[in-house]
Amino acid sequence: MYPTAVSTRVASAPGGGILGSHHQRLRKSEQRGVVARAKNVWALDFDGVVCDSCGESSLSAWKAAAELWPSVFEDQAAIGQKDRLIEDMRTVRPVVETGYENIVQIRCLLEGVSPEEMLENWSTMLPEYMEKWNLNRTQLVDLFGKTRDAWIQSDLDGWLAPNRIYPGVPEVIDQLMVEHEVYIVTTKQARFAEMILERMAFIDFPSDRIFSQTTSGKPKTEVLEMLQERHPDTDYHFVEDKYSTLKKVEACSSLDRWNLYLVDWGYNVQRERDAASASERLNMVDIAQFRAIIDCF
Repeated sequence: MYPTAVSTRVASAPGGGILGSHHQRLRKSEQRGVVARAKNVWALDFDGVVCDSCGESSLSAWKAAAELWPSVFEDQAAIGQKDRLIEDMRTVRPVVETGYENIVQIRCLLEGVSPEEMLENWSTMLPEYMEKWNLNRTQLVDLFGKTRDAWIQSDLDGWLAPNRIYPGVPEVIDQLMVEHEVYIVTTKQARFAEMILERMAFIDFPSDRIFSQTTSGKPKTEVLEMLQERHPDTDYHFVEDKYSTLKKVEACSSLDRWNLYLVDWGYNVQRERDAASASERLNMVDIAQFRAIIDCF
């Protein structure tokens, strides 16, 4: 079930709500001598904004963990807990930064770590368990990618099936591709995002406009800076489902011209949605408000 929230902001006429705040920013840009171009730059996260991939990533984590720790995950006691673990993986999905972490998460859950503890302490737990089990990031990224590749090669439909495209988002992307400059900025390996866009959203999205942090190693802040340099003197929009990522962008002074949006349909929790709603910089949006903002620009 998707997280839900009621935004405290309402898309409205200029001067009020989300759209009003954007008109105010535009006027400030014009005062600085910057003229808005016809095409804005839109950078969209993938997992949690375009696609609900939690089912697939959890099942891929199980497969990868079974290859990494066969004696642990092929045990009948572990197999008997598989359905519960997959369900718990959805609960803890909001704290995942990059896909490989799912492998560590599913073993932690099997070992008895509670979802509540993981939600509160994952940033410190991850390096602790990586050290405990003698793991390294490159190894896990490679394993997670190869596990997905093997699943795709043997059963493409089976790999696609646990993924879900969020309602209304493909139409938004289609509109953005016609009217603006649009990019995918994601921690997902680019080939998987491109395949889901093509096969499930029926969008032929240019591969050179998908920037994968997992592949490049560059944080999203650096990608946004690059896009700002590539497309000077316009308006910039970054759409995310992770509150922590938006806070990193907010803290980067070179990105103060970016409009920041937290979507209410992605992998975030209520306290994050409340914080975004109370923020002067961040905009909490549902799909209707998202479409209204695009129409405004």
